[in-house]
Amino acid sequence: MVKKKVLFFRPSLAQGGADRVTATLLRRLDRARFEVSIALVSAEGPFMQDLPADVTVHRLESRRLALSVPALRRLIRRIEPDVVFSTASAANVIAVIAHGLARSRSRLVLSERSALFRGRANDAKQKIEVALKRVTYRRADVVTVVSNGLGNQLVTNLSLPRDLVRVVYNPIVEEDLADRIAEPVDHPWFAPGAVPVIVACARLVIQKDYPSLLAAFSKVRAARNVRLFILGEGALRSSLEALAQKIGIANDVCFFGFDKNPLKYMARAQILMHASNTEGLPGSLIQAMACGTPVISTDCDYGPREVISSNVDGFLVPVGDVDALAERAIRLLGDDELRATMGARARESSARFSVESSLKRYAAALEA
Repeated sequence: MVKKKVLFFRPSLAQGGADRVTATLLRRLDRARFEVSIALVSAEGPFMQDLPADVTVHRLESRRLALSVPALRRLIRRIEPDVVFSTASAANVIAVIAHGLARSRSRLVLSERSALFRGRANDAKQKIEVALKRVTYRRADVVTVVSNGLGNQLVTNLSLPRDLVRVVYNPIVEEDLADRIAEPVDHPWFAPGAVPVIVACARLVIQKDYPSLLAAFSKVRAARNVRLFILGEGALRSSLEALAQKIGIANDVCFFGFDKNPLKYMARAQILMHASNTEGLPGSLIQAMACGTPVISTDCDYGPREVISSNVDGFLVPVGDVDALAERAIRLLGDDELRATMGARARESSARFSVESSLKRYAAALEA
């Protein structure tokens, strides 16, 4: 069997879910079938250290993603990959342009991971981004999406042929799940006998709607002795910390920051809460479910309703419904049996998102 040379492309290997997924694919793709390398606009980020020694890293050394077209074009022409695979929504248009300018015959695969419209319908930058995707995405050989809902949006709003779009769920549940859960946690909030903890795990950005989550937690805190532990970094951190102070919950909220292994915290929490106003496929929900931790999420477009069967293995509530978020959390905190039952069902449901299943779908997208 002749190996296919696959060149991955993305801005960096920073702290997002797509960075984690890319690192997983680079580790786990079958080396008997694929020879993998990655082009990075900025060769930095916590997942860099997870790359195997046989993965060549091409540093494009561009100041910004938008300026990386010439460097990526030169790289494609020089190494002549069989497949160019862009794994970042923001990088896909750049990949298409560079691929075209290189006059490459390589298979072009794009991965769309985010909703096209992210709560800012009149945002001029977003309108330009969607217009560019409408023109460029049809030049790909295949566009993978992380949820059925997101696939439907691309077909409808980008006028893409249905057979161009393939749903490939993220590889979330790995074989070392138990080992990662068992890693020690030295934060005092997770010590035996400590106050119960609710975990939230998402970037501190507008789409994740942390103001609603903090408002809901304030209501939960008024009814129960509980704390909120937030995993994630982002531009809104200082404003969210100020909001927590303003509404009087700062002493019971920890903005912990990023940790490559959120599972060890999720497994020790009573609940995971998620308040996004838009998604692709929220990996933190799947991770928590794999830990057997009950989840509460907004029923936003797109993704959560493909992960959670509401009232069975988790709860879905309307976007922005602070009262519903709080009510579900109070109910779970007060009912050990419900929490255990829902957690067990969540663990079973999470098996759909195994690395093995996802790898088969990604390999098929790369090969034909």
